[in-house]
Amino acid sequence: MNILKNQKLIIIGATLGAIVGFFYWKEVGCLTGSCAIKSVWYNMTAYGLLLGGLFGSIIQGQFQKKK
Repeated sequence: MNILKNQKLIIIGATLGAIVGFFYWKEVGCLTGSCAIKSVWYNMTAYGLLLGGLFGSIIQGQFQKKK
C-alpha cells in the first residue's frame, strides 16, 4: 500500500495516458495500416501509458523538490 501512495501521480498519469492513447487510436488512428504505432490499438495504448507515466514522473519529481 505504501508504494501506491508514493507513486500516485505516476499511476494516475499512466492510466490517463493509456485512455488517451486508446481514444487517439480510435478517433485518429491510421487508415492505411502502414503506421507502426497507430495502426493497432494495443500499441497506441501502450505508447500512451508510457508517455503518461513519464509525464506523471516528471510532475511527481517537481512536487517532491518543493517539499
